[in-house]
Amino acid sequence: MASNASEAGAGPAKESTSYLSPLYISVPESSWPIVYHPSYNISFAGLEKLHPFDSGKWGKIVGFLIEAGLLQQHQLVQPLEAQEADLLKVHTADYLNSLKWSANVARVTEVGLVAMLPNFIVQRKVLKPFRFHVGGTVLAAKLALDRGWAINIGGGFHHCCGYRGGGFCAYADITMAVKFLQRGYAGNGHERDFLGDKTVFILDAYNVQIYPGDNAAKPAISCSVDLTAGVGDNAYLDEVSKALEESLNGSFQPQLVLYNAGTDIMDGDPLGLMRITPNGIIKRDELVFRACRTRSIPVVMVTSGGYQRSNARVIADSILNLRDKGLIEGPTAG
Repeated sequence: MASNASEAGAGPAKESTSYLSPLYISVPESSWPIVYHPSYNISFAGLEKLHPFDSGKWGKIVGFLIEAGLLQQHQLVQPLEAQEADLLKVHTADYLNSLKWSANVARVTEVGLVAMLPNFIVQRKVLKPFRFHVGGTVLAAKLALDRGWAINIGGGFHHCCGYRGGGFCAYADITMAVKFLQRGYAGNGHERDFLGDKTVFILDAYNVQIYPGDNAAKPAISCSVDLTAGVGDNAYLDEVSKALEESLNGSFQPQLVLYNAGTDIMDGDPLGLMRITPNGIIKRDELVFRACRTRSIPVVMVTSGGYQRSNARVIADSILNLRDKGLIEGPTAG
């Protein structure tokens, strides 16, 4: 999925008419603004084991949060599945039609055996979970505006743009969340979607030595933090902190920050190739939330990539740290 270290983006102070998506469901005040659906998790005949990405990590994150007493199952927000009418707001009809061919889905997901499956199975077992993730990101962005913050336990498919997918990213959920709000953001996929769009500011901290190497998307990056393989906690956090401060203290006045919180930066990741410790990831997330919340800027976090079985535990620990530091709050469990 994500081979970029971490990203944050923001929308401008601009008024316009929002797309009133049916994905914007009513959420009771008794719920935490944490979005998750059991259908996020992908499991079918062992195919999920053929990609390094842990396609069941989302359920594990929720399990850890419940175990820690942060919330109970009924306090989570369950999103709807994005429908074709929603997807067509950003994706081309040609691209969506291409996903009706299993070989194309195999290319997007980087799991070759998917090409051998009947497409109705691929739709139900592979693409339907992705569509629930999309619904989750769209809803979480709206929730962040209403509550000040939100987290989609899934999402962050930033290698997909409106006309092509790749890197285990079938739908451009980030672009959709932004377009639906008619405001702005935070991968090369959504960067292509926002080329030339001055209403969107993209801060991208990523390893320049790895996938995707998409030079055509780079002009859309407003603030680029170019990192290399082997970077450690101190240098990484220093660069991210400086970029955040410069971006949020500049002339661009965001109405929303969409934070793509990939954990493929963690030491040992076979694709990210950085050396950030679990504690470094927790501190990074705290930096982003503190920068936004102290400025009263709504922030929505999506969990994006990360290719180790330990990622779920680290993400859960980071969310718990945000609670402990008073950067997120909600109703008490019960």
